[in-house]
Amino acid sequence: MSRAPIPVAALTPFEARIEHAELAEKIARWDQAYHGQDAPEVTDDIYDAARRRLGEIGERFPELTARSPIRDKVGAAPAEGFGKLVHAVPMLSLDNAFAPEDVVEFDAKVRRFLGLADDAELAYVAEPKIDGLSINLRYEKGEFVSAATRGDGTEGEDVTRNLETFPAGQLPRTLAPDAPAVIEIRGEVFMTKADFLALNQRQEAAGEKVFANPRNAAAGSLRQLDPKVTASRPLSLFAYAMGEASSPPASSHWGYLERLRAWGFMVNPLIRRCDGVAGLLAAYESLGEARASLPYDIDGIVYKVDDLELQKRLGFVSRSPRWAIAHKFPAEQATTVLEAIDIQVGRTGALTPVARLTPVNVGGVVVSNATLHNEDEIARKDVRIGDTVIVQRAGDVIPQIVGVVPGKPRGPAAYVYPEVCPVCGAHAVRPEGEVIRRCTGGLTCEAQAKERLKHFVSRNAFDIEGLGEKNIEFLWERGWVRAPADIFKLRDRNDGEPLQKLENFEGWGKRSTEKLFESIRTRARMGLERFIFALGIRQIGEATAKRLARHYGSLDTWRAAMLAGTDEAAAELTSIEDIGPSVAQDLLDFFKEAHNVAAVDELVAAMRDLGGAVEDAKVIEATASPVAGKAVVFTGTLVTMTRPEAKARAEALGAKVVGSVSKKTDYVVVGADAGSKAAEAVKLGIPTLSEQEWLELIGAAG
Repeated sequence: MSRAPIPVAALTPFEARIEHAELAEKIARWDQAYHGQDAPEVTDDIYDAARRRLGEIGERFPELTARSPIRDKVGAAPAEGFGKLVHAVPMLSLDNAFAPEDVVEFDAKVRRFLGLADDAELAYVAEPKIDGLSINLRYEKGEFVSAATRGDGTEGEDVTRNLETFPAGQLPRTLAPDAPAVIEIRGEVFMTKADFLALNQRQEAAGEKVFANPRNAAAGSLRQLDPKVTASRPLSLFAYAMGEASSPPASSHWGYLERLRAWGFMVNPLIRRCDGVAGLLAAYESLGEARASLPYDIDGIVYKVDDLELQKRLGFVSRSPRWAIAHKFPAEQATTVLEAIDIQVGRTGALTPVARLTPVNVGGVVVSNATLHNEDEIARKDVRIGDTVIVQRAGDVIPQIVGVVPGKPRGPAAYVYPEVCPVCGAHAVRPEGEVIRRCTGGLTCEAQAKERLKHFVSRNAFDIEGLGEKNIEFLWERGWVRAPADIFKLRDRNDGEPLQKLENFEGWGKRSTEKLFESIRTRARMGLERFIFALGIRQIGEATAKRLARHYGSLDTWRAAMLAGTDEAAAELTSIEDIGPSVAQDLLDFFKEAHNVAAVDELVAAMRDLGGAVEDAKVIEATASPVAGKAVVFTGTLVTMTRPEAKARAEALGAKVVGSVSKKTDYVVVGADAGSKAAEAVKLGIPTLSEQEWLELIGAAG
């Protein structure tokens, strides 16, 4: 009988770190496939389950939340071929709920943040979650001026000409005189089930591409370089959200939806206003019952705090608003045969087992692989090659093998986990108390070295176009690229000798090689946060890299602090928000290795040889703020707002909120019942502010 995956509460810190890194890497890849290429690799259920598991691990191990390479990332970079438009207000994604208790906790978090009692009235709006493509429509002086896709959440594709093909009944060209002078209206472009089937029939008859599902069809139809193609496709649009607005169009989200209807937009008629959690769960049950009969696909229901002023106070955390959540519908299952278990070696040496499955359709998507995590997971489930297994599209393992199908023929023998690296043959050790075997080959293991290079050139790191996995393999096999610095020497030399022109090799043309060299030259100038992330230091994801860059400001300052390796350096690291002792130790350990320091210095020198540099961090976002760039510590109980709200407001003003007091702290905000932090501030001569003095400083008193 199979057992459930390791509960998050039972994970050791080491297990959590490994699984967190695996999930983050997958999600980053899935984001690019879904948002950037309209070619999702996994179902929404699998993706949502990965996000959920990642969040659960991050809640129990806060230091891992900061290291996630996808923490602040939404969608994917805009595709080539379209112009780019920057969103005045970021287009963020939503956190997910999967069970009633998740919804209860969402409501509780909102109340805790706002300091509301459990029985205080709190209204929400519940909206069907349409499975389509998010869009941002901008109006100025009542006139439609532009449209952009979500893109990476900050910058999207300019699809204005394509949206202009929509009929006025779906996309009003002008708004009523009562509309704000500037307003961004957000919604979802989708295709009905009937229109999707009819389109695929026409595509098949014409010998052209057929689409996997309505969402792909809608995205592919909207993102056409020729607007005439978009005009020929049966697309629909529901409006449901707001971006930038020069003046508030309403005081509540419900009131805003009413304005949208009055301005001529299609607003989903199933949206309802709810009081408290009971109302939300009732809306979920009702919509779930009606789901199959709806003319369009939905994958859940979105809950939003109705009061717009409360939304403003709640603000955002990482990639999501605090005032909204998506309650997803249940997962689906199927059975298939486990054909093989492959062992993959990652850039940190972790040996990860991957289940290879006879491809099976699970709710409309073909699944052929599943991560098995580690040898204990295989033993607990007693999964054998040749077994018929249950595959689930959501769950703690993504995709998840729930277990072996009872009564079916079993595989001949239990799986024997390798004790040597399948790539380099070095011993694979498993320290006492840990679950992951790790290759001891280090940089002598080709798998680890190549994976680190692939990480270095990946989209969220140096993003060198033309250096995908296959090309890294190609260059590695010929000995031309073995370290990041080699990439920036590629055009002119290899070990001091002229490099043979790449176009002499199969698959490499003159145009592609010149494009590659130009991309390398362009990337010789890189921001500090992406530089830090690209180094592939354990536990250092995008969010942590951003915090490090913002805290230290320049590469020289950061490098010097890490090389010092003193107790003071460690204390300064742990004073940075969301960086704990484990992350700090991994950073300091990285710089204790002479070959790592040499690799960093050689990389910087190679970048400089191409006229590049590692650029200093952008220290502040709010230059007019009196606390921009200042290190602030909050301690004690606040009266006018909760601690989370105070931190969020300070960061929005450009302050660096840190967790402990040091000589580099600028202000300590002292609430009631303050403890040792207040005493430490006095000892070090750090200015202390009462809550009222803090509010006066940031201009929020009154």
